[in-house]
Order: sequence, then structure tokens, then C-alpha cells
Amino acid sequence: MSRVYNFSAGPAVLPEEVLKEAADEMLDYRGTGMSVMEMSHRSKAFEEIITTAEQDLRDLMGIPDNYKVLFLQGGASQQFAMIPMNLMKNRAADYIITGQWAKKAAKEAEKYGKVNRVASSEDKTFSYIPDCSDLPISEDADYVYICENNTIYGTKFKELPNTKGKTLVADVSSCFLSEPVDVTKYGVIYGGVQKNIGPAGVVIVIIREDLITEDVLPGTPTMLTYKTHADANSLYNTPPAYGIYICGKVFKWIKAMGGLEAMKERNEKKAKVLYDFLDQSKLFKGTVVKEDRSLMNVPFVTGDADLDAKFVKEAKEAGLENLKGHRTVGGMRASIYNAMPYEGVVALVDFMKKFEEENL
Repeated sequence: MSRVYNFSAGPAVLPEEVLKEAADEMLDYRGTGMSVMEMSHRSKAFEEIITTAEQDLRDLMGIPDNYKVLFLQGGASQQFAMIPMNLMKNRAADYIITGQWAKKAAKEAEKYGKVNRVASSEDKTFSYIPDCSDLPISEDADYVYICENNTIYGTKFKELPNTKGKTLVADVSSCFLSEPVDVTKYGVIYGGVQKNIGPAGVVIVIIREDLITEDVLPGTPTMLTYKTHADANSLYNTPPAYGIYICGKVFKWIKAMGGLEAMKERNEKKAKVLYDFLDQSKLFKGTVVKEDRSLMNVPFVTGDADLDAKFVKEAKEAGLENLKGHRTVGGMRASIYNAMPYEGVVALVDFMKKFEEENL
């Protein structure tokens, strides 16, 4: 069986070089005589893996010294609670609702305090990013929350909201390491790694040190306190060791590819191929307003549910996997993360052209 082009939204495609390297080291990691899967997280070898991974991520993103990098568990969804538990000192926060995940995060935060939904694009099925240049930011808000790239709906904040001095918290799960980023604009930037960085089971939290305190909401579990993990360098308990090891390999791969500037160029080139086709296609159309389109997730439809289903089925037979859209939206979605090769997007567009000719 040869490898397919995997357009899954996550867990998603990983660089082939990384998988091959991990396969070579599966039984014996660098002369230790064991797999990283079997290794103590307190061992010298693993300590080196996690330290190197953190340093490489710092290099790639230009993370300043006054930010901690935490490798945690529980996925991005656990952060929906962890953020208010740790940051909601005034029991108030502002949320910008641009999709399913921001919606879920806001609902979770309501368990801990007042949530003000200061902007939303739900009126048009989240097909655009609302204007966030002059929002009614609440005076007592502890932070302003966004989901920066919306996996399901294929939108992306091209400009960060004007938070009027309030701390910005961003879920970047599906655009992590896809382009250069100015970390200093955020108080917390976090994401699940299973889309652009590694296997499911790790969430990376980059958090400014002044936001890490013992002053958390009463009843916050030890494991859900950022200080617990920051003080222990992500080794308070057994971390998702193998997942972190793979993330480390992906960081090295991105460095070798030329860093985040090179990633952005590569991603723009791939996305252009697909969007250019969608813009002139007579059968398929994209669902997002042009200026807010994501480079990572591209939803599209034919306008006919039966035809959509036929497309997904025939694409699968052609080795183009996981193109079915999210159940809340229908249609199709191609997730074209960092590790999706350019050839994969070209193959998809070639197939779409053929399908269009046969079904118009």
C-alpha cells in the first residue's frame, strides 16, 4: 500500500522524513537499547529530548525569555477551562466567536465567570472574521479570547483584534508554526499539536510569566494550574513523552526547511493553487470571504449534498483521503497543513477538474 494524500483536519499528515526517522529509532533510540515509548521521563535521554524540543520551538517562534513553554495533556479543549481557572481574577472575560471552538471555549468559561461575547460571525455561518478594530472591550475583562484559525470554517484572523490593552489569549491549534508570529502580542498562545506539529495527545502552551501565579480560582486542581507545570518544566507528572519526541522532530524539520518564513511561502503557494481553481470553477465554490481565508483549511461545496458525497467517495478511491467536511457544515474540506506536499494539492485540483468535467 503506498501512502495517500491525507487531507484530514487532525490528527493529520506528518512529514514523511519525520516518520521514517522515528521508525528507524523505534527499537533503539540512539544507543539506549530502548524505544522513546519505553523510556523514563526522568531519564537523561528524555530530558535532552524535551529540552531540545523547547529550544527549537523558541528559536522558530522567537519566543522571548519572559514566556514559558509548557508541553501539556488534555488537548486544546482542556485549556477552555484551564485559562479561566488561572486568569479570571475579576471573573470576567471577552470572547470573539468565530466558530465552534471559540463557542465551546466561551461556554466553558461561563462556569467560572462572566463571559462577554464582544463579536461574532455566527450570523453568516462563521464564513468571515468580524471587524475587531474597535470592540466594546469590557473594563473588567481579565483577557480577550480568540480562536485564530478556524479549522471547521476555514477562516483566519489576518489582523489580531485591538484588545485595548487587555491580555490576548489565542487558540492557534490549526495554524501553529504555519507562518511567523510575534509572540509578544499575546499573553497566552496555545494549541493542540495534532494538526501541524505532531501526534494527538500534546497541547503546547506559551504563556507570559506574569500570568503564571498561585492566585488561581478556588478549587482549581493542582494539575490544572499553570504554575505546577511551569515550575516543573512540564515534568510534574509523566508527560506525553513520545508525542513530545515527535514534535521535537517536526521542529527540526521546519528549521531544515528554512523556518517559519519558508513555511509561510510554501503554504501560500499551496493554498493559491486550490483557491485559484475554486474561484474559477463552475461546479465547486469556496465558502469563505476572500480576505479571511485560511492557508490551512479550505472548505468548499458543490451545492448538492449527493454530488458532495460522490466527490468524497471517488476522491478516496483516487488516494485523496479525508475530504469530507465537518458534520456541522457538510460539503468538503481540504486541510493542507505544513506537511502536505505541494504535489498533494496539485493532485487534488487535477482530480477536481476531472470530476467537474464528468459531472457538469
